[in-house]
Amino acid sequence: MSATFERVGTHSHIKGLGVRNGEVLPVGDGLIGQTEARKAAWLVVQLIRSGKMAGRAILLVGPPGTGKTAIAVAIARELGPETPFMALTGSEVYSAELKKTEVLMQAMRKSIGVRIRERRWVYEGVLEKLDVRYDRHPLNPYTQVPVGGSITLKTEKETRNLRVDSNIIYQILQKGITEGDVIWIDEETGRVSRAGRAKGYGEFDVQPKDIVEVPSGPIYKEKEFVYTLTLHDLDVMESRSDSILSIFFGAPSQKEIPPDARARVDKTVKEWVEAKKAELVPGVLFIDDAHMLDIETYSFLSRAMESELSPIIILATNRGYTRIRGTDIEAPHGMPLDLLDRLLIIRTRPYTPDEIREIIKVRAREEGVELEADALEELVKLGAEKSLRYATQLLSPALLYAKQNGREKVSREDVAEVSRLFISTAESSSYLKELEEKMLR
Repeated sequence: MSATFERVGTHSHIKGLGVRNGEVLPVGDGLIGQTEARKAAWLVVQLIRSGKMAGRAILLVGPPGTGKTAIAVAIARELGPETPFMALTGSEVYSAELKKTEVLMQAMRKSIGVRIRERRWVYEGVLEKLDVRYDRHPLNPYTQVPVGGSITLKTEKETRNLRVDSNIIYQILQKGITEGDVIWIDEETGRVSRAGRAKGYGEFDVQPKDIVEVPSGPIYKEKEFVYTLTLHDLDVMESRSDSILSIFFGAPSQKEIPPDARARVDKTVKEWVEAKKAELVPGVLFIDDAHMLDIETYSFLSRAMESELSPIIILATNRGYTRIRGTDIEAPHGMPLDLLDRLLIIRTRPYTPDEIREIIKVRAREEGVELEADALEELVKLGAEKSLRYATQLLSPALLYAKQNGREKVSREDVAEVSRLFISTAESSSYLKELEEKMLR
Protein backbone atom coordinates (compact mmCIF):
# COMPACT_ATOMS: atom_id res chain seq x y z
CA MET A 1 0.00 0.00 0.00
CA SER A 2 1.38 3.39 -0.95
CA ALA A 3 0.23 6.89 -0.17
CA THR A 4 1.04 10.21 -1.73
CA PHE A 5 1.22 13.36 0.38
CA GLU A 6 0.10 16.46 -1.43
CA ARG A 7 -0.19 19.96 0.03
CA VAL A 8 -2.85 22.01 -1.75
CA GLY A 9 -2.27 25.74 -1.30
CA THR A 10 -5.20 28.09 -0.77
CA HIS A 11 -4.34 30.04 -3.92
CA SER A 12 -2.37 27.42 -5.85
CA HIS A 13 -5.01 27.39 -8.62
CA ILE A 14 -4.66 31.10 -9.44
CA LYS A 15 -2.80 31.78 -12.70
CA GLY A 16 -3.70 35.43 -13.36
CA LEU A 17 -6.52 37.97 -13.31
CA GLY A 18 -8.64 36.28 -15.99
CA VAL A 19 -8.78 39.35 -18.27
CA ARG A 20 -8.72 38.95 -22.07
CA ASN A 21 -8.41 41.98 -24.37
CA GLY A 22 -9.46 44.25 -21.53
CA GLU A 23 -12.61 42.24 -20.79
CA VAL A 24 -12.99 40.41 -17.47
CA LEU A 25 -14.05 36.78 -17.83
CA PRO A 26 -16.69 35.68 -15.29
CA VAL A 27 -14.48 32.65 -14.63
CA GLY A 28 -10.85 32.85 -15.66
CA ASP A 29 -7.33 31.92 -14.47
CA GLY A 30 -8.78 30.49 -11.24
CA LEU A 31 -10.66 33.65 -10.27
CA ILE A 32 -14.45 33.89 -10.12
CA GLY A 33 -16.61 36.99 -9.82
CA GLN A 34 -15.24 40.28 -8.43
CA THR A 35 -15.27 41.63 -11.99
CA GLU A 36 -15.00 45.25 -10.87
CA ALA A 37 -12.02 44.59 -8.58
CA ARG A 38 -10.29 42.42 -11.20
CA LYS A 39 -10.74 45.11 -13.88
CA ALA A 40 -9.18 47.67 -11.52
CA ALA A 41 -6.31 45.26 -10.75
CA TRP A 42 -5.77 44.70 -14.49
CA LEU A 43 -5.46 48.50 -14.97
CA VAL A 44 -2.92 48.52 -12.11
CA VAL A 45 -0.89 45.87 -13.95
CA GLN A 46 -0.87 48.08 -17.06
CA LEU A 47 0.33 51.04 -14.95
CA ILE A 48 3.12 48.90 -13.50
CA ARG A 49 4.22 47.71 -16.94
CA SER A 50 4.29 51.26 -18.25
CA GLY A 51 6.29 52.50 -15.24
CA LYS A 52 3.59 54.82 -13.90
CA MET A 53 3.12 53.44 -10.38
CA ALA A 54 5.94 55.40 -8.75
CA GLY A 55 5.03 56.90 -5.37
CA ARG A 56 1.76 54.97 -5.13
CA ALA A 57 0.50 51.73 -3.63
CA ILE A 58 -2.69 49.67 -3.70
CA LEU A 59 -5.25 49.06 -0.97
CA LEU A 60 -7.73 46.18 -1.19
CA VAL A 61 -10.76 46.69 1.07
CA GLY A 62 -13.72 44.41 1.62
CA PRO A 63 -15.39 41.97 4.02
CA PRO A 64 -13.56 38.77 5.03
CA GLY A 65 -13.54 36.01 2.43
CA THR A 66 -14.05 38.23 -0.63
CA GLY A 67 -10.81 37.36 -2.43
CA LYS A 68 -8.43 40.17 -1.47
CA THR A 69 -5.41 37.89 -1.10
CA ALA A 70 -6.39 36.05 -4.29
CA ILE A 71 -6.36 39.31 -6.27
CA ALA A 72 -2.93 40.25 -4.85
CA VAL A 73 -1.55 36.85 -5.88
CA ALA A 74 -3.17 37.23 -9.32
CA ILE A 75 -1.47 40.62 -9.85
CA ALA A 76 1.93 39.03 -9.17
CA ARG A 77 1.15 36.08 -11.49
CA GLU A 78 -0.03 38.49 -14.18
CA LEU A 79 3.29 40.34 -14.05
CA GLY A 80 5.20 37.15 -14.92
CA PRO A 81 6.38 33.84 -13.47
CA GLU A 82 9.68 35.32 -12.22
CA THR A 83 8.01 38.19 -10.35
CA PRO A 84 9.05 38.00 -6.66
CA PHE A 85 6.04 37.82 -4.31
CA MET A 86 6.49 38.46 -0.59
CA ALA A 87 3.49 38.16 1.72
CA LEU A 88 3.22 38.98 5.41
CA THR A 89 0.54 40.11 7.85
CA GLY A 90 0.50 43.37 9.74
CA SER A 91 1.20 41.60 13.03
CA GLU A 92 4.43 40.03 11.73
CA VAL A 93 6.32 43.32 11.91
CA TYR A 94 6.28 43.21 15.71
CA SER A 95 9.29 40.97 16.22
CA ALA A 96 11.20 40.61 19.46
CA GLU A 97 14.48 40.35 17.56
CA LEU A 98 14.16 43.01 14.85
CA LYS A 99 12.93 46.57 14.72
CA LYS A 100 9.60 47.15 12.98
CA THR A 101 11.18 49.17 10.22
CA GLU A 102 13.87 46.49 9.73
CA VAL A 103 11.21 43.79 9.22
CA LEU A 104 9.48 45.95 6.61
CA MET A 105 12.76 46.87 4.93
CA GLN A 106 13.81 43.23 4.63
CA ALA A 107 10.38 42.33 3.25
CA MET A 108 10.67 45.08 0.65
CA ARG A 109 14.16 43.99 -0.37
CA LYS A 110 12.95 40.37 -0.68
CA SER A 111 10.32 41.68 -3.12
CA ILE A 112 12.86 43.06 -5.62
CA GLY A 113 14.80 40.65 -7.82
CA VAL A 114 18.07 41.26 -9.63
CA ARG A 115 18.50 39.19 -12.80
CA ILE A 116 22.27 38.96 -13.26
CA ARG A 117 23.84 38.10 -16.61
CA GLU A 118 27.45 37.05 -16.54
CA ARG A 119 29.75 35.75 -19.27
CA ARG A 120 32.48 33.38 -18.17
CA TRP A 121 35.15 31.33 -19.93
CA VAL A 122 34.59 27.70 -19.02
CA TYR A 123 35.60 24.17 -19.93
CA GLU A 124 32.41 22.22 -20.62
CA GLY A 125 31.83 18.65 -21.73
CA VAL A 126 31.07 15.07 -20.78
CA LEU A 127 33.53 13.62 -18.27
CA GLU A 128 34.81 10.67 -20.30
CA LYS A 129 37.70 9.68 -18.06
CA LEU A 130 38.96 10.59 -14.59
CA ASP A 131 42.48 9.79 -13.36
CA VAL A 132 43.35 10.83 -9.80
CA ARG A 133 46.94 11.05 -8.56
CA TYR A 134 47.37 10.38 -4.84
CA ASP A 135 50.25 11.12 -2.47
CA ARG A 136 50.87 10.99 1.25
CA HIS A 137 49.18 13.55 3.45
CA PRO A 138 51.79 16.16 4.55
CA LEU A 139 50.72 15.84 8.22
CA ASN A 140 49.78 12.15 8.28
CA PRO A 141 52.10 9.81 6.32
CA TYR A 142 49.66 6.91 6.72
CA THR A 143 46.93 8.68 4.72
CA GLN A 144 46.83 9.38 1.01
CA VAL A 145 45.12 12.43 -0.44
CA PRO A 146 44.47 13.58 -4.01
CA VAL A 147 47.19 15.92 -5.22
CA GLY A 148 46.11 16.29 -8.82
CA GLY A 149 45.14 14.30 -11.85
CA SER A 150 43.76 14.48 -15.33
CA ILE A 151 40.29 14.47 -16.88
CA THR A 152 39.03 13.85 -20.40
CA LEU A 153 36.18 16.05 -21.59
CA LYS A 154 34.16 15.41 -24.72
CA THR A 155 31.62 17.35 -26.77
CA GLU A 156 30.03 16.54 -30.09
CA LYS A 157 32.85 18.50 -31.74
CA GLU A 158 36.05 17.53 -29.90
CA THR A 159 37.73 15.58 -27.11
CA ARG A 160 40.45 17.02 -24.86
CA ASN A 161 42.62 15.69 -22.05
CA LEU A 162 43.22 18.27 -19.30
CA ARG A 163 45.60 18.21 -16.35
CA VAL A 164 43.91 19.61 -13.23
CA ASP A 165 45.05 20.50 -9.72
CA SER A 166 43.99 19.05 -6.40
CA ASN A 167 41.27 21.70 -5.87
CA ILE A 168 39.34 20.59 -8.95
CA ILE A 169 39.85 16.90 -8.13
CA TYR A 170 38.53 17.50 -4.59
CA GLN A 171 35.40 19.16 -5.99
CA ILE A 172 34.76 16.33 -8.44
CA LEU A 173 35.06 13.72 -5.70
CA GLN A 174 33.08 15.65 -3.08
CA LYS A 175 30.17 16.33 -5.46
CA GLY A 176 29.98 12.70 -6.52
CA ILE A 177 30.69 13.49 -10.17
CA THR A 178 31.31 10.33 -12.19
CA GLU A 179 32.23 9.46 -15.74
CA GLY A 180 29.30 10.23 -18.04
CA ASP A 181 28.31 13.44 -16.22
CA VAL A 182 28.23 16.79 -18.03
CA ILE A 183 30.33 19.30 -16.10
CA TRP A 184 31.72 22.75 -16.57
CA ILE A 185 34.80 24.28 -14.91
CA ASP A 186 35.11 28.03 -14.43
CA GLU A 187 38.54 29.06 -15.77
CA GLU A 188 38.91 32.01 -13.39
CA THR A 189 37.76 30.46 -10.10
CA GLY A 190 38.22 26.75 -10.80
CA ARG A 191 34.70 26.04 -9.57
CA VAL A 192 33.25 22.76 -10.83
CA SER A 193 29.51 22.39 -11.51
CA ARG A 194 27.52 19.37 -12.61
CA ALA A 195 24.86 20.01 -15.26
CA GLY A 196 23.44 16.48 -15.28
CA ARG A 197 23.88 13.01 -16.73
CA ALA A 198 24.76 12.97 -20.44
CA LYS A 199 22.09 11.41 -22.62
CA GLY A 200 23.15 7.94 -23.79
CA TYR A 201 25.79 7.43 -21.10
CA GLY A 202 25.14 4.58 -18.69
CA GLU A 203 21.62 3.33 -19.34
CA PHE A 204 20.29 2.09 -16.01
CA ASP A 205 16.91 0.73 -14.92
CA VAL A 206 16.88 3.29 -12.10
CA GLN A 207 18.63 6.63 -12.47
CA PRO A 208 18.00 10.32 -11.72
CA LYS A 209 15.89 12.32 -14.15
CA ASP A 210 18.46 15.08 -14.72
CA ILE A 211 19.37 13.83 -18.20
CA VAL A 212 20.96 16.51 -20.40
CA GLU A 213 22.16 16.60 -23.99
CA VAL A 214 25.82 16.15 -24.86
CA PRO A 215 27.24 19.69 -25.27
CA SER A 216 27.90 20.89 -28.79
CA GLY A 217 30.72 23.14 -29.95
CA PRO A 218 34.21 23.46 -28.48
CA ILE A 219 35.15 22.43 -24.95
CA TYR A 220 36.71 25.80 -24.10
CA LYS A 221 34.07 28.46 -24.65
CA GLU A 222 32.57 31.68 -23.36
CA LYS A 223 29.21 30.98 -21.75
CA GLU A 224 26.47 33.26 -20.43
CA PHE A 225 24.95 32.47 -17.05
CA VAL A 226 21.66 34.02 -15.91
CA TYR A 227 20.51 33.79 -12.30
CA THR A 228 18.14 35.82 -10.15
CA LEU A 229 18.75 36.96 -6.59
CA THR A 230 16.78 39.36 -4.42
CA LEU A 231 18.22 42.57 -3.01
CA HIS A 232 17.92 40.97 0.43
CA ASP A 233 20.10 38.05 -0.70
CA LEU A 234 22.76 40.52 -1.80
CA ASP A 235 22.37 42.48 1.47
CA VAL A 236 22.98 39.32 3.51
CA MET A 237 26.08 38.40 1.50
CA GLU A 238 27.44 41.92 1.82
CA SER A 239 26.81 42.14 5.58
CA ARG A 240 28.34 38.72 6.28
CA SER A 241 31.57 39.78 4.64
CA ASP A 242 31.83 42.51 7.29
CA SER A 243 31.34 40.18 10.24
CA ILE A 244 34.86 39.32 11.46
CA LEU A 245 33.57 37.51 14.56
CA SER A 246 31.40 35.13 12.54
CA ILE A 247 34.36 34.24 10.32
CA PHE A 248 36.92 33.47 13.04
CA PHE A 249 34.90 32.55 16.11
CA GLY A 250 31.60 31.27 14.73
CA ALA A 251 29.55 34.01 16.38
CA PRO A 252 26.00 34.40 15.02
CA SER A 253 25.81 36.85 12.16
CA GLN A 254 23.88 40.09 12.58
CA LYS A 255 20.18 39.77 11.94
CA GLU A 256 19.73 43.46 11.16
CA ILE A 257 21.43 44.60 7.98
CA PRO A 258 23.61 47.70 8.46
CA PRO A 259 22.47 50.68 6.34
CA ASP A 260 25.95 51.10 4.83
CA ALA A 261 25.85 47.48 3.57
CA ARG A 262 22.55 48.19 1.80
CA ALA A 263 24.00 51.39 0.35
CA ARG A 264 26.93 49.46 -1.11
CA VAL A 265 24.58 46.86 -2.59
CA ASP A 266 22.41 49.58 -4.16
CA LYS A 267 25.48 51.25 -5.65
CA THR A 268 26.77 47.94 -7.06
CA VAL A 269 23.36 47.00 -8.52
CA LYS A 270 23.04 50.40 -10.23
CA GLU A 271 26.49 49.94 -11.76
CA TRP A 272 25.49 46.47 -13.01
CA VAL A 273 22.29 47.84 -14.53
CA GLU A 274 24.09 50.70 -16.25
CA ALA A 275 26.70 48.26 -17.62
CA LYS A 276 23.89 45.95 -18.88
CA LYS A 277 25.16 43.16 -16.63
CA ALA A 278 21.91 42.97 -14.69
CA GLU A 279 18.31 44.10 -14.69
CA LEU A 280 15.87 44.76 -11.88
CA VAL A 281 12.76 42.59 -11.51
CA PRO A 282 10.31 44.59 -9.36
CA GLY A 283 8.07 42.30 -7.36
CA VAL A 284 5.03 42.54 -5.11
CA LEU A 285 5.01 43.10 -1.34
CA PHE A 286 1.59 42.10 0.00
CA ILE A 287 0.69 43.10 3.58
CA ASP A 288 -2.54 41.52 4.80
CA ASP A 289 -4.39 42.84 7.87
CA ALA A 290 -2.73 46.20 7.24
CA HIS A 291 -4.83 47.78 10.02
CA MET A 292 -2.46 46.00 12.46
CA LEU A 293 0.38 48.35 11.47
CA ASP A 294 1.04 51.38 13.66
CA ILE A 295 1.70 55.04 12.95
CA GLU A 296 5.49 54.52 12.75
CA THR A 297 5.25 51.76 10.14
CA TYR A 298 2.72 53.78 8.11
CA SER A 299 5.20 56.67 8.09
CA PHE A 300 7.95 54.28 6.95
CA LEU A 301 5.78 52.93 4.10
CA SER A 302 4.91 56.46 2.94
CA ARG A 303 8.60 57.25 2.65
CA ALA A 304 9.45 53.89 1.09
CA MET A 305 6.97 54.40 -1.75
CA GLU A 306 9.07 57.30 -3.01
CA SER A 307 12.29 55.26 -3.11
CA GLU A 308 13.89 54.37 -6.44
CA LEU A 309 14.22 50.73 -5.36
CA SER A 310 10.67 50.05 -4.21
CA PRO A 311 8.45 47.04 -4.98
CA ILE A 312 4.75 47.21 -5.76
CA ILE A 313 3.13 47.53 -2.32
CA ILE A 314 -0.34 46.03 -1.89
CA LEU A 315 -2.18 46.44 1.41
CA ALA A 316 -5.38 44.63 2.40
CA THR A 317 -7.84 45.16 5.25
CA ASN A 318 -11.35 44.15 6.26
CA ARG A 319 -11.80 46.92 8.85
CA GLY A 320 -14.04 49.98 8.58
CA TYR A 321 -13.55 52.99 10.86
CA THR A 322 -11.10 52.03 13.58
CA ARG A 323 -8.34 53.52 15.70
CA ILE A 324 -4.93 54.07 14.13
CA ARG A 325 -2.63 51.90 16.17
CA GLY A 326 -0.28 53.99 18.30
CA THR A 327 -2.68 56.97 18.40
CA ASP A 328 -6.15 57.87 19.73
CA ILE A 329 -7.36 58.89 16.26
CA GLU A 330 -10.05 56.96 14.41
CA ALA A 331 -9.76 56.86 10.62
CA PRO A 332 -11.05 54.82 7.66
CA HIS A 333 -9.43 51.34 7.74
CA GLY A 334 -7.28 52.46 10.68
CA MET A 335 -4.87 54.27 8.34
CA PRO A 336 -3.62 57.89 8.32
CA LEU A 337 -5.41 60.08 5.78
CA ASP A 338 -2.14 61.27 4.20
CA LEU A 339 -1.27 57.62 3.44
CA LEU A 340 -4.76 56.88 2.09
CA ASP A 341 -4.33 59.78 -0.36
CA ARG A 342 -1.35 57.92 -1.89
CA LEU A 343 -3.25 54.65 -2.39
CA LEU A 344 -5.27 53.32 -5.29
CA ILE A 345 -8.19 51.75 -3.41
CA ILE A 346 -9.90 48.66 -4.86
CA ARG A 347 -13.05 47.31 -3.20
CA THR A 348 -14.21 43.71 -3.13
CA ARG A 349 -17.86 42.75 -2.66
CA PRO A 350 -19.57 39.70 -1.09
CA TYR A 351 -20.02 36.81 -3.55
CA THR A 352 -23.42 35.90 -4.99
CA PRO A 353 -24.72 32.30 -4.62
CA ASP A 354 -23.86 31.58 -8.27
CA GLU A 355 -20.28 32.78 -7.73
CA ILE A 356 -20.02 30.75 -4.52
CA ARG A 357 -21.11 27.66 -6.50
CA GLU A 358 -18.35 28.15 -9.08
CA ILE A 359 -15.72 28.84 -6.40
CA ILE A 360 -16.63 25.64 -4.55
CA LYS A 361 -16.41 23.70 -7.83
CA VAL A 362 -12.89 25.05 -8.41
CA ARG A 363 -11.76 24.30 -4.86
CA ALA A 364 -13.28 20.79 -5.01
CA ARG A 365 -11.46 20.09 -8.27
CA GLU A 366 -8.21 21.43 -6.82
CA GLU A 367 -8.52 19.22 -3.71
CA GLY A 368 -9.71 16.16 -5.64
CA VAL A 369 -13.18 16.10 -4.05
CA GLU A 370 -16.09 14.70 -6.08
CA LEU A 371 -19.43 16.22 -5.06
CA GLU A 372 -22.92 15.01 -5.72
CA ALA A 373 -25.32 17.70 -6.94
CA ASP A 374 -27.21 17.99 -3.64
CA ALA A 375 -23.91 18.15 -1.69
CA LEU A 376 -22.77 21.07 -3.85
CA GLU A 377 -26.04 22.92 -3.24
CA GLU A 378 -25.75 22.31 0.51
CA LEU A 379 -22.25 23.83 0.48
CA VAL A 380 -23.51 26.81 -1.55
CA LYS A 381 -26.22 27.34 1.06
CA LEU A 382 -23.67 27.22 3.88
CA GLY A 383 -21.40 29.61 1.99
CA ALA A 384 -24.19 32.14 1.47
CA GLU A 385 -25.63 31.91 5.00
CA LYS A 386 -22.39 31.59 6.99
CA SER A 387 -19.22 32.24 5.00
CA LEU A 388 -17.43 31.07 1.86
CA ARG A 389 -14.34 30.11 3.84
CA TYR A 390 -16.44 27.93 6.12
CA ALA A 391 -17.99 26.13 3.15
CA THR A 392 -14.65 25.45 1.41
CA GLN A 393 -13.06 24.27 4.66
CA LEU A 394 -15.67 21.49 4.88
CA LEU A 395 -14.62 19.91 1.56
CA SER A 396 -11.77 17.75 2.85
CA PRO A 397 -13.50 16.63 6.09
CA ALA A 398 -16.61 15.71 4.07
CA LEU A 399 -14.53 13.60 1.66
CA LEU A 400 -12.80 11.81 4.55
CA TYR A 401 -16.16 11.11 6.20
CA ALA A 402 -17.57 9.77 2.90
CA LYS A 403 -14.61 7.42 2.42
CA GLN A 404 -14.97 6.09 5.95
CA ASN A 405 -18.49 5.10 4.95
CA GLY A 406 -17.37 3.42 1.73
CA ARG A 407 -18.23 6.20 -0.72
CA GLU A 408 -15.98 8.04 -3.18
CA LYS A 409 -18.43 10.91 -3.78
CA VAL A 410 -19.49 13.39 -1.11
CA SER A 411 -23.24 13.40 -0.48
CA ARG A 412 -25.51 15.94 1.16
CA GLU A 413 -25.57 13.80 4.33
CA ASP A 414 -21.75 13.95 4.52
CA VAL A 415 -21.80 17.74 4.33
CA ALA A 416 -24.56 17.97 6.93
CA GLU A 417 -22.63 15.72 9.32
CA VAL A 418 -19.32 17.59 9.12
CA SER A 419 -21.12 20.94 9.37
CA ARG A 420 -22.64 19.64 12.62
CA LEU A 421 -19.20 18.62 13.91
CA PHE A 422 -17.36 21.78 12.79
CA ILE A 423 -19.38 24.85 13.65
CA SER A 424 -19.18 28.26 11.99
CA THR A 425 -18.06 31.52 13.59
CA ALA A 426 -21.65 32.65 14.10
CA GLU A 427 -22.55 29.35 15.80
CA SER A 428 -19.45 29.62 17.99
CA SER A 429 -20.50 33.11 19.13
CA SER A 430 -24.01 31.89 19.87
CA TYR A 431 -22.60 28.99 21.86
CA LEU A 432 -20.49 31.36 23.94
CA LYS A 433 -23.53 33.48 24.77
CA GLU A 434 -25.47 30.42 25.88
CA LEU A 435 -22.72 29.34 28.28
CA GLU A 436 -21.41 32.79 29.14
CA GLU A 437 -21.73 32.26 32.90
CA LYS A 438 -19.74 29.00 32.79
CA MET A 439 -16.90 30.33 30.63
CA LEU A 440 -13.68 31.59 32.21
CA ARG A 441 -13.03 35.29 31.98
